[in-house]
Amino acid sequence: MRMTAPVMTPPGLLSPQHPVWMCAMRPFFLLTMGSAVLLIALWSAVLALGLPPPPVAGGALVWHAHELLLGFGLAAVAGFVLTAVPEFTNTASASPRTARQLVALRLLGRAGFWLSGVAGWPALAVAGAAQLALLGTLVALLWPALRTPAGQRHHAFGWALAGMALLVAGFYLDALRGAYPMRWLHAFLGLLMVLIVIAMSRISMRIVNRAIDQAGTGAEPYLARPPRRNLAVLCIALFTLAEFVHEGSATSGWLACASAAALFNLLGDWHVGRPLLRRWPLMLYTVYLCMALGYGLMGWALLASGPGVTAGRHLLTVGAMGLAIYAVICIAGRAHCGLAIDERAWGVWGAGLIALAALLRAGAAWAGDSSVAWMVLAGLCWVAAFGLLCVFIGPVLWRVREDGLWGCEG
Repeated sequence: MRMTAPVMTPPGLLSPQHPVWMCAMRPFFLLTMGSAVLLIALWSAVLALGLPPPPVAGGALVWHAHELLLGFGLAAVAGFVLTAVPEFTNTASASPRTARQLVALRLLGRAGFWLSGVAGWPALAVAGAAQLALLGTLVALLWPALRTPAGQRHHAFGWALAGMALLVAGFYLDALRGAYPMRWLHAFLGLLMVLIVIAMSRISMRIVNRAIDQAGTGAEPYLARPPRRNLAVLCIALFTLAEFVHEGSATSGWLACASAAALFNLLGDWHVGRPLLRRWPLMLYTVYLCMALGYGLMGWALLASGPGVTAGRHLLTVGAMGLAIYAVICIAGRAHCGLAIDERAWGVWGAGLIALAALLRAGAAWAGDSSVAWMVLAGLCWVAAFGLLCVFIGPVLWRVREDGLWGCEG
């Protein structure tokens, strides 16, 4: 009589043995992709159909910006640092139990903010406490790794998380006392741009040099030079501070222009010839390009009293932030699941859709009566791009590694 091996039932999601908990990157990247689709789809419905947004503190615009930055953006930051810092420092990554606790804090923060319009200040206080606990726990988890000899080069990640915690605390304190808290979100965006510049200097060294090797042109290796990077970080930080203290001032305008110039100067390192035209280097290059154009447009608008401040800010959020997160999930999402980068055409299409979304959303500032249509079309492009991620990367993050390993090894 022929015997068959018993079929093993995979553990449920609540079990720490479920594959999604084997690497803390996995649940946070899944939450990032899901929120990118759902939040912008809902915002597009608010714009196109008049669907009422959640009645949160600060109103609809604060809700939209909060969810894009402290929802979508912060989830991506958590997934990135929980994987990148252990990799850079050769230290242990977060355990499944810790990953589940961090996700619980993330979900508690989301629920508290969304219910703040109905439940009032207690829900808002819970949301703020959960957000701060998430950031504080991230700092506490990563600090031992950052104190190692290898981690000394990466202290900026710890300081960025601490700065984010300070800005989140300011946002919720203003919201609890009834003040309009948007300035804290604008500052959070500036800090996020700084973090992208810091992180990209690590990622780009591998991606661009790999493209140079594959092209076989014999070009000199690409180097992310600290002086250019530090100048860009300084200019962005000064602009963010000036805008926080006195929004709309001429000083902010000049510093925005300086930020754009520093970022264009930083792009000079990337001009390595044909390897730059390969999909992954070009995708990362476009992140900096969106960032430079965004700050340049904001500077021009502030100095000339034009309508471009919102347009420039959306080049930063939709273009630079959206494309950076998309690229990181495409690259790290597979690498830390034991798979090679997916070279199929969908990755390029998704990146193109995000770039188109950024251009459409920025162009809406000059579209007049058609501005809502432009914004809705931008939202649909964004949803389609991250929908592709959900289809092609989501299953990779959900299932067991094909190489039989456990954890985040890439």
